[in-house]
Amino acid sequence: MITLSENFRALFYAPFYAAHAIGAYAAEGVEVALRASPDPAATAADLRAGRIDVMWGGPLRVLLTHAADPLSDLVCFCDVVARDPFFVIGRTPRPAFRVAELVGLRFASVAEVPTPWLCLQDDLRRAGVDPASLNRLSGPSMAENASALRAGRLDAVQLFQPDAEALLATGAGHLWYAAANRGLTAYTTLVTRQSVLGARRDELLAMVRGMYRALRWIAASPGAEVARTLGSYFPDLPTALFAAAIDRYRALGLYAPDPVLRQAGFDRLAAAMLSGGALAGPIPFAACVDNSLAEQVVAEEAGTA
Repeated sequence: MITLSENFRALFYAPFYAAHAIGAYAAEGVEVALRASPDPAATAADLRAGRIDVMWGGPLRVLLTHAADPLSDLVCFCDVVARDPFFVIGRTPRPAFRVAELVGLRFASVAEVPTPWLCLQDDLRRAGVDPASLNRLSGPSMAENASALRAGRLDAVQLFQPDAEALLATGAGHLWYAAANRGLTAYTTLVTRQSVLGARRDELLAMVRGMYRALRWIAASPGAEVARTLGSYFPDLPTALFAAAIDRYRALGLYAPDPVLRQAGFDRLAAAMLSGGALAGPIPFAACVDNSLAEQVVAEEAGTA
């Protein structure tokens, strides 16, 4: 049995929950036990210590681990969320919005996790804006920031689903920027240690096959079906809001078409970490990514087409 830990509970992780809900792992002959996570840092520590076999999480944490320890054997081995799931939601309509327009506005970025702001600050730099020039609030939660936008205390906020969709549905917020439109940005993968990959290769290969099933199911299933199937993971989320949020993610091409992690997405994330000061220097793609299982699974699928 493979012990898999989630990163934290989030809607954009839908394929990970789907793999369990639709029996994708069982269909491939591997038993995967899902463990709830206290927080992303604790999950990463448990993986390094061998208390779990696999986690899902951002390649950001794999890059940081390799930066701190060049001998680390943590690797991403199955791509799932291939684009950035965050949005900039504004209080008034701006259909032709550009990120440079955040200058001078009361803006709140995500504080709960580092990747959303690191990626957005890199977008700003590429647009010729110094991120330090923003009137940026960082500290309150996304839910608190959404409330502040409704109350008129903020002009724009950085959010993920379903917080973004809730604002859009009520007219209290307007979509200014979907970060997924940036293009590939390696966001969430399955992660293990090379030692586990070597010792349990067949089980992890079956796990990747199962995740590929889940990715194809998400791609083919309307949001309403995804919401019904995964509702138990988000019991307090209204089905219609759940469905609309997933449909928006699907339309943005958020989820990987297959489990192979593209270097272009990895490089975009690493560049954002470098420009934001999270990395002091480059880390090789080959040190952080092992696509061998994913490539085998895709080749198998192509062979049966």
